[in-house]
Amino acid sequence: MVSKRRLSKSEDKESPTEDASNARKPPLSKKTKKSHIHNEVDENNSVFIQLLKTSGIVLKTGENQNQLAVDQIVFQKKLFQTLRKHPSYPRIIEEFVSGLESYIEDQDSFRNCLLSCERLQDEEASMGTPYSKSLIKLLLGIDILQPAIIKTLFEKLPEFLFERVNSNGISMPRLIISQLKWLDRVVDGKSHSPQDLTTKIMQLISIAPVHLQHDFITSLPEILGDSQHADVGQELSDLLTENTPLTVPILDVLSSLRLDPELLSKIRQLMISKLSSVRLDDLPVIIKFILHSVTTTDALEVISELREKLDLQQCILPSRLHASQSKMKNKGQTSSSGNQENSGQDCVFLLFDVIKSAVRYEKTISEAWIKAIERTAPMSEHKIFDLTMLLIIYSTNTQTKKCIERVLRNKIRSGCFQEELLQSTFYIHYFVLKDLCPSILSLAQNLLHSLDQSIILFGSLLYKYAFKFFDAYCQQEVIGALVTHICSGNEAEVDIALDVLLELAVLNLSAMRMNAVFVKGILDYLDKMSPRQIRKLFYILSTLAFSNQHEGSSHIQDDMHLVVRKQLSSTIFKYKLIGIIGAVTMAGIMAADRSRSSSLTQRKADLSNEQYTQVTSLLQLVHSCSEQSPRASALYYDEFANLIQGGKLAPKALEWVGQTIFNDFQDAFVVDLHVVPEGLVSPLCLPPYFRLLRFCVAGQHNGNLEEIDGLLDCPIFLTDLEPGEKLESMSVKERSFMCSLIYLTLNWFREVVNAFCWQMSPEIKGKVLTRLKHIVELQKILEKYLAVTPDYVPPLATFDLETVDVIPQTSTAVSTKIRKQGTIGGRKCKAGGNKTSSCDTFSKEDGSECDPTPSDRGHLEKEFKKKEEKTVSLQNYHAFFRELDMEVFSILHCGLVTKFILDSEMHTKATEIVQLQPPELLFLLEDLSNKVENMLTPSIARRVPFLKNKGNQNIGFSHLHQRSAQEIARCIVQLMTPMCNHLENIHNYFQCLAAENHGMVDGPGMQDREYHLMSSCYQRLLQIFHGLFAWSGFFQPENHNLLYLALEVLTNRLKQRELDQPLEELLSQSFHYLQNFHCSVPSFQSALYLLRLLMVILEKSTAPAQKKEKIASLARQFLCRLWPNGEKEKSSIPNDELHALLGIYLEHTDSVLKAIEEIAGVGVPELISSSKDASSTFPTLTRQTFVIFFRVMMGELEKTVKTIQAGTAADSQQIHEEKLLYWNMAVRDFSILINLIKVFDSRPVLHICLKYGRLFVEAFLKQCMPLLDFSFRKHREDVLSLLETFQLDTRLLHHLCGHSKIHQDTKLTKHVPLLKKILELLVCRVKAMLILNNCREAFWLGNLKNRDLQGEEIISQNSQESTANESEDDTSSQVSKSKAVENGEEDEASDGEKEQDSDETDDDSD
Repeated sequence: MVSKRRLSKSEDKESPTEDASNARKPPLSKKTKKSHIHNEVDENNSVFIQLLKTSGIVLKTGENQNQLAVDQIVFQKKLFQTLRKHPSYPRIIEEFVSGLESYIEDQDSFRNCLLSCERLQDEEASMGTPYSKSLIKLLLGIDILQPAIIKTLFEKLPEFLFERVNSNGISMPRLIISQLKWLDRVVDGKSHSPQDLTTKIMQLISIAPVHLQHDFITSLPEILGDSQHADVGQELSDLLTENTPLTVPILDVLSSLRLDPELLSKIRQLMISKLSSVRLDDLPVIIKFILHSVTTTDALEVISELREKLDLQQCILPSRLHASQSKMKNKGQTSSSGNQENSGQDCVFLLFDVIKSAVRYEKTISEAWIKAIERTAPMSEHKIFDLTMLLIIYSTNTQTKKCIERVLRNKIRSGCFQEELLQSTFYIHYFVLKDLCPSILSLAQNLLHSLDQSIILFGSLLYKYAFKFFDAYCQQEVIGALVTHICSGNEAEVDIALDVLLELAVLNLSAMRMNAVFVKGILDYLDKMSPRQIRKLFYILSTLAFSNQHEGSSHIQDDMHLVVRKQLSSTIFKYKLIGIIGAVTMAGIMAADRSRSSSLTQRKADLSNEQYTQVTSLLQLVHSCSEQSPRASALYYDEFANLIQGGKLAPKALEWVGQTIFNDFQDAFVVDLHVVPEGLVSPLCLPPYFRLLRFCVAGQHNGNLEEIDGLLDCPIFLTDLEPGEKLESMSVKERSFMCSLIYLTLNWFREVVNAFCWQMSPEIKGKVLTRLKHIVELQKILEKYLAVTPDYVPPLATFDLETVDVIPQTSTAVSTKIRKQGTIGGRKCKAGGNKTSSCDTFSKEDGSECDPTPSDRGHLEKEFKKKEEKTVSLQNYHAFFRELDMEVFSILHCGLVTKFILDSEMHTKATEIVQLQPPELLFLLEDLSNKVENMLTPSIARRVPFLKNKGNQNIGFSHLHQRSAQEIARCIVQLMTPMCNHLENIHNYFQCLAAENHGMVDGPGMQDREYHLMSSCYQRLLQIFHGLFAWSGFFQPENHNLLYLALEVLTNRLKQRELDQPLEELLSQSFHYLQNFHCSVPSFQSALYLLRLLMVILEKSTAPAQKKEKIASLARQFLCRLWPNGEKEKSSIPNDELHALLGIYLEHTDSVLKAIEEIAGVGVPELISSSKDASSTFPTLTRQTFVIFFRVMMGELEKTVKTIQAGTAADSQQIHEEKLLYWNMAVRDFSILINLIKVFDSRPVLHICLKYGRLFVEAFLKQCMPLLDFSFRKHREDVLSLLETFQLDTRLLHHLCGHSKIHQDTKLTKHVPLLKKILELLVCRVKAMLILNNCREAFWLGNLKNRDLQGEEIISQNSQESTANESEDDTSSQVSKSKAVENGEEDEASDGEKEQDSDETDDDSD
């Protein structure tokens, strides 16, 4: 509502108000009102002044504001009417403007006209806005004056362009231009138009100084109308090319204008091309313009180019490097460098704010950015900007989270996103990423749920770097998320979360201590954690509690002591296990050797008396709480041994432990002959106690075990172990006693071999070989006893088990109480004063390995020809044997050694040559193969609910799991040279044997025990090599050198060592070396492992196509080879391995269709007509293995045709002909295979036909029919021939459906409805193709009788009624035949139930 305006009669009574824009002036008081009268401008007969005064404005002189006595709108209306009604109109306008020009000649007067007027009326009477416009602004609002006044302003403005800003801070050019902003309209007249205004402003911009150019350009959107946007945009784009410093204001203005898309695209392309050279300060505005100008059609192209050109790393790192260098040079003068770094960070922060806004509100941009990163070739290098953008989009756009996770997983698997890239991303953009902390933690959590190890590792790195680079709040969130993972119940998640916590404790111990209360809470869930995880948790807590004795960590120490004492006092072994592991781990941290990391002297770095007392008292507590339980004592010794093995115990503590253990061991286990011990100690404790003893001795004597080397060949009192004829007559109790006795002896020998295997003395090596031979002999005897004692449960050898009861897989649990009876038998006799009285000395070694002498070979043949006895495999009992250390496999280096037999006078009595025999070699290779499979090719972790017990899948590998997979791989690489020696020797053995037998498979020596031992060694060696090279860790950058070392070992077997060979050359030479073994492969299993080994070598090559055909050739040779039968006359070709090898052949051959045609068209007919029940071309193809060949060929045929693109009518004629020829071959192969069911009509074969027949027909519909649509007219005869052949095949499928119905076989009939449905679709599709090609008359339908596989009619109600309608005898149309065949399904169309195809993969093989 507008209030009425009141004007005073006298100026003296006016109440002037101060303009809001002129705050520096004090409010006018009543005393100053009169002074305004004297500051008025004299009229001097000026029309300009008179008209203004009449209209309501009083001009003032000096620094006084012009006074506005009426409302602004009233003034403009009154002045307009006065001018229009003036007698001299329109000449009066010229006089008015001339008066204005004269008046503003004075700079103060001009300034007053540009500043807002002072309002003299009451605020309550004001009709307009609370602010007042300037006089010029008011005059510009009058249409008849606007053109002249604009002209005057532009004539006046150049006078002030190069003047400095005056003392009151007013810039005249900016003030003049501001008068043109937000005009109601720009008058379009004869002498002036909006285009003229645009031209004048652009001319002004071209001559103005840079600082004014910036202001003039940014004012354009507020001055110009929509009609001028196109012209101004074009001129600004030209100016952008010429004047780079004006980039920011020009782009800012262009973003506000309505421009042609082509012009925007041109400007955008110009900006993208300049990205690498622009200043960091300009980037936010440039990127904003680029993103705002993106359209749906060009989004992907623009984002891809933007991603390539934008390199923030080069923008940020130089300033940060300069700042750090400045700080190092002068720590007192770092303000400028710090400001520079902060300025760069601020610019990047603004840039990412622009990007965040774009991807949040523009779905097109976010999707394009994801696609641009996803389409980046794996071989090209990704930038930190890519990873940063994925994290930003993940946090800002919830709809794309799944897509982002998919892209990340694929990039991680392909090796594009490595740890180095992630670390650089956090290092450079941590100030941007810290705002995304919740989303980053959510992403890490989802990645840890994966089953892929590389993805899990990447998720753990997200946690690690978030903790490292973010603030305390984010660190707390990271710890909370990791604790949640530990309580998730997924074993893989628990392990990786504990590993991350351990890394964080090392990375930032003080920050971890602040969050120790969260980690401490995990102690409530110990009973659901595995021993390995308990060990990690206590190590983390002990590190937080006892490292550097931090004052704030006492509460953690108290809680840990309480938990340990509580668990140790429990009578339940599961809880006592927790207490033992926790206490030993705590003691290890408390007594850690800090001399290596300390700058103090050795004396000061050792334990204090207080620490020494705490450690010893804790260990004594564990000993006293576990001594009543042999299993608990054995666990304590094993845990303590593992601790000492790490070599981190302080010397003072090690000395106390060594002395105590040495004395206790002698008292408990080593006695003089004929001396009866006072107390009995369980023999369960002997191997772990000895393990602890030898680590203590080795730690005190730098690895020298001379003080205890008498135990290596110390005599053992045992009963006669050879069962002979009395085995069957022994009682169950006696047999169980013998089994326990052998078990205890074996575990003692295994631990002795662990201890002394790495000693360098030839004498010790010889004794170790002897003990190894004893182990193999005792295992053979044990197998005989176990075969007749099926319910026997051996004594435990591994004690950190998650489950209390461990039962062999092949036997039931029966409680046996025979361990006390085996105590005396398990005792060791103390060696006499002469340690070497029964020892052997060795003086010679050479490099020959595993080549049995003729005498040994004859002995082995005699053994093998003995009466076969009932035995069992010890693989099911591996949990009851002591674990072999990785150092044991150094025995593989041993060759021939000369052994001296000494008499009682220490003189040489005889000499004997000993070496590593095939049984001992196989024993070592089997154990090493199991270790490789467990560590380098782990099975996929299964999710187990947290509140349910988990079975231990890693029994017998507890020591192995204390090492990383990288360490195990390095150990195996170091063993590759001796393993290659053994492989070559075995290769030579089989070569010589084949030459002796003239290539006969069943020749002499092919069935003896030595042959099978060597064959098993061959297979195990290939298994180990395959497990090593298939290790996924080789894709990680830190393991590339290890891969080079492994490949160099193989390459150097062919030629002399060359330095710095490229990877491709190493792969090629290694492939060639391994390929040479194909001719001597003794078994089908070894052949399959050799192929798999060659394949994993090939996967690492960038040009695998060159060697692909070689693998196919080798696979075909193996399929065409006659393999010897296995032991006990069983087939040497397992079905699953034959399936795998045949699949490898068909996958790698250059023509799958030709290979299938050869097997089905040549091999199978040979099999049918052969009297030997096998094909002569493919001896592996027998009547027993036919179903395997049939399944693989059908599956590969269906897979191959699915890869054929349907093509389009636009393709060339040559492409059409090639595809038509290919489909002719495929249908011919299908016809050959499908007709084999007339001969091989077993249930599995019929099931394969139904399953893959339907899939083939589906592929024919989708891939072949579109090709026939546009090939029919030019290749009519070829198409008709193809359909005629396919018609016969579909008819046979129809018969097979009837056969399945008649026999009521549910496994077969469940495929019938879907198969009939697809056959009906084929009828309709062929009819549509003929109509499309104007050949409808070639198609006709008829009813097809239901027949069985032999062609006999299936009698039913429907078939009897439709006998007269059968139409299979027509030959006038090839197509009509095929259609009639498929349409015959109408007879049973009503039976097409809505069943779903289960698509079984576990087809019967019999």
